[in-house]
Parts: sequence; C-alpha cells; structure tokens
Amino acid sequence: MNSLISSSRSQKLNEGNQSTVSTFILLAFSEYPDLQVPLFLGFVIMYTVTVLENLGMILIIRINPKLHTPMYFFLSHLSFVDFCYTSAIAPKLLEVLLVEDKSISFIGCIAQYFLGCTFVITEMFMLAVMAYDRFVAVCNPLLYTVTMSHQLCALLVAATYVWAGIFSSTLTYILLQLSYCGPNVINHFCCEYSALLSVSCSDIAFSQMACLVISMFNEACCLVIIIASYVFIVITVLKIPTKGALRKAFSTCASHLTAIGIGHGIVLLLYCVLKSRSSLFLVKIATVFHSLVIPMLNPLIYSLRNKDVKDTVKKLVYLKFIFHSM
Repeated sequence: MNSLISSSRSQKLNEGNQSTVSTFILLAFSEYPDLQVPLFLGFVIMYTVTVLENLGMILIIRINPKLHTPMYFFLSHLSFVDFCYTSAIAPKLLEVLLVEDKSISFIGCIAQYFLGCTFVITEMFMLAVMAYDRFVAVCNPLLYTVTMSHQLCALLVAATYVWAGIFSSTLTYILLQLSYCGPNVINHFCCEYSALLSVSCSDIAFSQMACLVISMFNEACCLVIIIASYVFIVITVLKIPTKGALRKAFSTCASHLTAIGIGHGIVLLLYCVLKSRSSLFLVKIATVFHSLVIPMLNPLIYSLRNKDVKDTVKKLVYLKFIFHSM
C-alpha cells in the first residue's frame, strides 16, 4: 500500500480546471492483505445472491397476477434500483480485491459515482413513495385502487428517477469542475463523493457545502413524507374500534418500516457519525452494508411474510424440477 501511495505522489501538481490525473488507485481493504481472499469470496456470494434475489423478485411480480398491485409495482422498481446500485459498486470492488492493479480510470470513477448517487437517491424516494402508498391503503382502503391508479404510480416512479438524475448530475458536474493533480490514491473501494474531494487539489469548500445541502434536502424531504404518512396511518388505526386493527395495519406496513429503518439508519450513520479518519474502516464496512447487504435483504424483507410471493417461488421451483426430470 505504501508503494502505491508513494508512486501516486510522484505526479506533478498542476493548477486549472482540467484534471491532470487520468487514473485513481482504490486501496479498498489493502491494509488487511490476509483478508483479501475471504473478503472476495464473501462479497462474491453476497453479490450473486443480491442479483438472483432482485431479478427473481421482478420476475415473480411480473408472472403472478395477484402481485399486479401498486405496492408490488413500486417494489419491482425498488428491486431494479437495488440491482443497479449493487452492480455499479460490486464488480469493481471484487476486481480490486482480486488483482494487483487496483486502478480505475478518471471517467470510470466519475461514472461510478454518478450511477451510485442516482440509484441511492432513487431508492430513498422510492421508499417515500411506498410510504405514501401504505398511507392510502390504510387510510382510504375503499378508494385505494382509484387513488393509486396506474397513471399515478407510473408518474411517481418516473418522478423519483428524474429527481435523482437531476441531483446526481448536479453533484457530478461539481466534481468535474475540480482539479485532480495528485496524489491519486483513494482510501476506499468505490468513488464516493468525499473520497473524490480528498484527492482534489482545488478549493473544496463549495463542493462540500453543495453536497451537504443536497443530501440534507433529500433526506428531509423523504423523512417528512414517510413520517407524515405513518402519523396519519397511526391516527387512522387508533380511531378504528375493530379489535386487531392495529396489528393488521402493522402487518401491512412492517416490511416497509423495516426497510426504511435499515436504509436510513445506515445513511445517517455514514453522513452524521462516521466522519473522522479513525473511522475509515467503519466507513468502508457501513458502505459495504449499504451497497451490498441492504439490496440483498430488501427482497427477503418484502417476501418472507407474503404468501403470494412464497407460493410463486414454490411453483417456479416445482416447474424447474419437472423440466429437469423430463
């Protein structure tokens, strides 16, 4: 690792708006050489399971007519976003763990950041949209199918992608205006915003403030939608005299609440707690959790309690068994 850092510092410093660094070196977990192979095997398994689960969830939702509802329409897009987010991060992580050359091109690094940022913001607002869907389902059950029409669902999903694209493009543009003249070593396994700022030789005050404002704005918007939705859900349920109404409502929303708690908890941990240099290893672990573990858990969270999903999986396994036995 020291040789990588010393070689990177040999690059000459240059001022200007154009980048003089053509490649970056991702250290990943190089400080733990004995763990490279175990980490590689573990991440390969996690990535494979994540891909199979999320693509499988999309397939299950498409082939089962009982799952052609607004909630599962949003869930299919959440699975798509999780698949894309993991696929933007995991392949390069696996590569730097396996090969000696840990470099990534400047364009590749910027592209990875743009894609990762887009899918993270999209997932945040997709969870907020799903909270609104649960609000309509619990508070206006008789008008649910009318209110959550196919047109509105498509509009809400499109809005999350467009919204994420606008903000990720803005942050990416800000990064492109900086100069990167060495050292080119990134002490991370992916091209995260603060990691790129750490290797810039420009004044990064505005870039840091822009990221902080955009992150806080998006997080606040999502939390306002989610909290408001569940406040109305609780108020509505408490007004229902029927015994067991609260348990039924909680059962309806439990999966979504679990996904929100895990997802936003990790985001808050990354951006509000783990900021010091002494926490770099914990930052990497938290990022692994956010980019690999959560996308792997989401399909399980939403499917374990759903009878229709489990029945569809059983039918697919049964058909596969019959097909192979013929």
